[in-house]
Amino acid sequence: MSIDALPPLREVIAEHGLAAKKSLGQNFILDLNLTAKIARAAGPLDGVTVLEIGPGPGGLTRALLASGAKRVVAIERDERCLAALAAIAAHYPGRLDVIAGDALETDYLSLGLEGPLRIVANLPYNIGTLLLTRWLSPDHWPPFWDKLVLMFQREVADRIVATPEQRDDYGRLAVLCGWRTRAKILFDVPRSAFTPPPKVTSAIVELLPRDNPLACREDDLSRVTQAAFGQRRKMLRQSLKSLGTDPALLCAEAGLDPTARAETVPVEGFVALANAWREARTPAR
Repeated sequence: MSIDALPPLREVIAEHGLAAKKSLGQNFILDLNLTAKIARAAGPLDGVTVLEIGPGPGGLTRALLASGAKRVVAIERDERCLAALAAIAAHYPGRLDVIAGDALETDYLSLGLEGPLRIVANLPYNIGTLLLTRWLSPDHWPPFWDKLVLMFQREVADRIVATPEQRDDYGRLAVLCGWRTRAKILFDVPRSAFTPPPKVTSAIVELLPRDNPLACREDDLSRVTQAAFGQRRKMLRQSLKSLGTDPALLCAEAGLDPTARAETVPVEGFVALANAWREARTPAR
């Protein structure tokens, strides 16, 4: 498939010596049919600014631009990829901005990105979950983005969308994602789609921000879920002891059974627990 007049990705990689680096969590997708499918999953892109993390040789970047994105802002840590990305920028004048830097150290609000803004990325495996939790954790909500379309290892994707019905996958990440977003897996990506092939299947996950998530402090929710899932096989009356407040009182205030285990508590229950814990720590006036 040809989506533009630029060279095939294999030629780009060979020309610029872009062998994927394991230390950067790189696995390149060379199939432009697949990158186009990911771009379509992001929805209509006319008038939309897209933030991409780790574009590498630019397969997804090209698909996003060919799909009509008004502007793509790509953050790339690997300086070897900058020349290949510059060629894409020249082919799509004024529509691609490449930032040479570390996505973990980027202040996204300072970039002055105009909305609507969407984050679409084949995230490096070694930082994907950390980036996601940061995008879900701002004090002010709704966030600066209107949709996330991200690739993760399938086992991570399962943890993002899990509910108490999927107890083995349900944990802190599922609670955070379920609290502030509606998350779903769109489709799997086989190992064979990558160069080099990873050891596991991947998946594309869509996360849409909830307009009015249940009122709660993110730091409280994080601490409560850390305590509860840190001893996930134990009852709440035991696992919540590390919070320094009587677990029985917290559970009573949250309307939960103290003999329940973390893996059975829905998102709403953890939000209630987090609010009860904050209330218990607030001095009486």
